[in-house]
Amino acid sequence: MSYLPTNPKDPTLFEFDAVKDLGKELSETYASGDPFPHIAIDNFLPENLINLCIEKFPQRPDPGSESFDRDQERYKTSYHPDNMEPELRHLFYAFNSRPFIRIVENITGIRGLIPDPFYLGGGFHETRQGGHLDMHADFNHHKPLDLERRVNVLIYLNPDWKEEYGGQLELWRTDMSEQVQSILPLANRCVMFTTTGQSMHGHPKPINHPNGGARRSIALYYYTSTWDETKASKTTQFYARPGTHDRYDWHVRSDEFLKDVLPPVLMRQVARVRRKLAR
Repeated sequence: MSYLPTNPKDPTLFEFDAVKDLGKELSETYASGDPFPHIAIDNFLPENLINLCIEKFPQRPDPGSESFDRDQERYKTSYHPDNMEPELRHLFYAFNSRPFIRIVENITGIRGLIPDPFYLGGGFHETRQGGHLDMHADFNHHKPLDLERRVNVLIYLNPDWKEEYGGQLELWRTDMSEQVQSILPLANRCVMFTTTGQSMHGHPKPINHPNGGARRSIALYYYTSTWDETKASKTTQFYARPGTHDRYDWHVRSDEFLKDVLPPVLMRQVARVRRKLAR
């Protein structure tokens, strides 16, 4: 039996009356999560919906997809919901609906959550054989809507995934002194956590599936209207695990340092020079 109930009228939507109190029973577990508030929920989606996502997962890049292949995130592609088949689009729109948001609010205790109609960084994620995602804290500012990022919801799409396949979601202490959690990305396991500049997470162990299979997931991000000029806008911040060959993203670090110390007119000149050098 799934955690979320099936809607007999429309299997890709959630009914508000059926879920309006769902998640309250998990709020204490979420709040006490170590090293930061989080929870893992198995059998999260109804079987028909998780099967839909697995069976209809995109087989090739599309106009809305974005691929990454660098030291910090290797062999990773994200797929935008607006380019998916109608049933999948309806499901992603349901993830942005009032009933689903109420569930996330009940679990996290964060009220006034706002979904992202642009799905910036969200959608389907895929990391292929040999790929990884280093430890990081997520970007904190949704610039088009001027919102503050607050919650990540990840739903995994990997049947029969084993430890030796790699790709475990790791949660680390803020100072990167210790790994606290290692969560296997099993199909229909949902991981929800609070996103701050201190919520260090990633899946740095390279994918090593015996049949060349990829690690796949749904990624959903939720925001609040609490952004103001006292907060510093940050892009994704990567961090190195002690005793590893993980690499810092010095380009991002230098950009943010320059933005802090240079007036806008000089920063624009630096950007122009960098664009010329990149040609």
